[in-house]
Amino acid sequence: MPILYLSPSTQEGNAYVTGSGSEEYWMNQLADAMEPYLLSCGIQYRRNTPDMTAASSIRQANQGWYDFYLALHSNAAAPSNYGNVRGIIAFYYPTSTQGERAATIFANNLKVIYPLPNNVTIQPTTRLGEVRDPKFPSVLLELGYHDNPSDAAWVEGNLDPIAQNLVLSLTEYFDIPFIWPIEPYDATVTVGTGTLNLRSRPSQEATVLANLPNGAVVRVYGNWEGWSVVHYENYVGYAASRYLQ
Repeated sequence: MPILYLSPSTQEGNAYVTGSGSEEYWMNQLADAMEPYLLSCGIQYRRNTPDMTAASSIRQANQGWYDFYLALHSNAAAPSNYGNVRGIIAFYYPTSTQGERAATIFANNLKVIYPLPNNVTIQPTTRLGEVRDPKFPSVLLELGYHDNPSDAAWVEGNLDPIAQNLVLSLTEYFDIPFIWPIEPYDATVTVGTGTLNLRSRPSQEATVLANLPNGAVVRVYGNWEGWSVVHYENYVGYAASRYLQ
């Protein structure tokens, strides 16, 4: 199952023009809103903390291995143009084919929910460390301009739709189904003989990640077309729902 490094902004000094909080605050609120969708879709994740910096987030990520690095930010115009710019930018590293593919997916989906879809763009960059320095494909999203009242209000008032949209894009990138969150519940593996396969995808042909013994208690986070997204010990995968009671 895919593993994401999630890096909401740690820039507490970048105030929203609405006076309601900072870039760090709102991007962490957005990351909070993403977590139920990540769990229901089977995307494992590690997340930085507000006391970190972009540099320490990159270092932490590079000490492990992740399938993708996603940085969440909001933008600000130059002082001479303060408050007059709107838009979303998905930045990627210019030689990263997978980074460009992901940036395109994010942009295409964000155009559906952002009020000015023509202002949603992708841009290559070598300047931003969070797309240049991770060991794996990465995208940095500038989700509107926090010095613009309309963009700031859009972020503040649409955390859940934006969170859904971003996780939808991740599922498209990883080629797994988007699964709506449910109230997580415990279930017991019930098989007549043998074990229940925990698979990497909702398919009988997918790789087996673990064998769940009869009577094992698992945590279910989502259900989709006869499959359940299951957490068992250190494993996350898909199990056939009919064997979970």
